[in-house]
Amino acid sequence: MCADLSRTPRTLLVCDRSSFLDHKNRVSSQVEQQHFNYKVSMLLPECSSTPSYLDLVLNSFTRFYLIRKLPVYELLDKDFMQSAVYQGSVYGLSFRTRIDEDNCIALMPNGRLILSLDKDSFELLGFEGKPSRLDHRSCSRFVVSVDLTDSSMAPGGRGYQRLLTGLKSRLQIKNDFLLSHHPGGRASLQPLLSRYDWSEHRPKVSCRRLTDLTCPAPQSCDPHTLLEWLGIVETDVSSQNSSSSFLSSFVCPETDAMLSCALSVSISGLLLPQDVQRLIQELRCYLQQPQTESWVSLTVHGFTDSPVSWGDSEHGVLTGGHNFFTLLMFHDHTYRLYLSTETLHTCPP
Repeated sequence: MCADLSRTPRTLLVCDRSSFLDHKNRVSSQVEQQHFNYKVSMLLPECSSTPSYLDLVLNSFTRFYLIRKLPVYELLDKDFMQSAVYQGSVYGLSFRTRIDEDNCIALMPNGRLILSLDKDSFELLGFEGKPSRLDHRSCSRFVVSVDLTDSSMAPGGRGYQRLLTGLKSRLQIKNDFLLSHHPGGRASLQPLLSRYDWSEHRPKVSCRRLTDLTCPAPQSCDPHTLLEWLGIVETDVSSQNSSSSFLSSFVCPETDAMLSCALSVSISGLLLPQDVQRLIQELRCYLQQPQTESWVSLTVHGFTDSPVSWGDSEHGVLTGGHNFFTLLMFHDHTYRLYLSTETLHTCPP
């Protein structure tokens, strides 16, 4: 066991400091590149209840659909491509599939279809693909990436027909599927929903009021220490370093301040980048209110088993499969952005 632990790869953490007032700041671009989010967590220091305008934003996050046992070839249906894919801003992700063991599918808002397949499935499909860049075993996983908006994939064309035949006749994948689209666009999911068993879901909001919370100084705290502390608060783990009841060499980060109260707020579901952008703007407004603490934090977690992370970069699971970013915002409009992934993945841009 010791030998295995010694080979555990490190995580990769990218840090960026800038200001929202700088037109070259990278916050908006990073939010847009994290397409498939399952949870957003906020920590509001010295706050006992959610302000009404923040509550309004949280409860207006875009709803999403769960389609049960959807054949993947239906994503190539002519009516669906016309009413949804070509209109843009459609997000689709296979549900309850494991990226290191199962066939996982993602439909991206730019119309790109990503299939992460095991070797047998890839060979059955009979379509062009590449060996997984993250596969730590020998050629056991392949990635098929298809731009459905390309002229070669127009219905009736050779590429379209070849992929459709492969998914319909040779590799008949059926998955539960999460699907959503930005309501401001022209996409319609009804042609697809009308043919299958589906349910509509509202992202779930939860709040916890915390009292007498010990806290490091966000402005001067080491990034790893800060993220560890935020994780402790989010998971409701005791920050006491007593080891009387267990054997462990891990200790909680040292803290140097005390918050009389704080509010931990989270929202979970298939969360769209556009809604995350609105939430960030409202948090910036919140920081300008009188009698508020000088900072807030927001962490956005990507799906562990999504085939992609950070744009269309390949994503996989080796130890944890995490991909997230934390945004620490201050009242003077400055921010600190922390982006994390495993070392074998592409460095967040």
